Amino acid sequence: VQLQASGGGLVQPGGSLRLSCAASGFTLDYYGISWFRQAPGKEREIVSCISRSAGSAYSYYTDSVKGRFTISRDKNKSVLQMNNLKPEDTAVYYCATVPIIAGCPGDSSGYIYWGQGTLVTVSS
Repeated sequence: VQLQASGGGLVQPGGSLRLSCAASGFTLDYYGISWFRQAPGKEREIVSCISRSAGSAYSYYTDSVKGRFTISRDKNKSVLQMNNLKPEDTAVYYCATVPIIAGCPGDSSGYIYWGQGTLVTVSS
């Protein structure tokens, strides 16, 4: 049972990256999926989340990425499409799963499975 995050790299400001989080050994059907990031010297923060309540899907974005990032999911994978990247987006990005009943908590302690992290560097 594991999550595999990929897609990070070096990109210039204004560029785009597509992060993927693939699940193996279990299905994502019963989990919400969040992307966190941690910049050097800063605490880990939630960036985006996609979950489901009463049969309807919903997503969450932290204010700083609204309009630039888009989260999606299918049965076994989540994708975070990041456009118009800024230097302040530089961080290690992690995907993580939480039981759907929990919604999209910003507190990382409730998350069960974590990907290994993928580094995103935005620099000219």
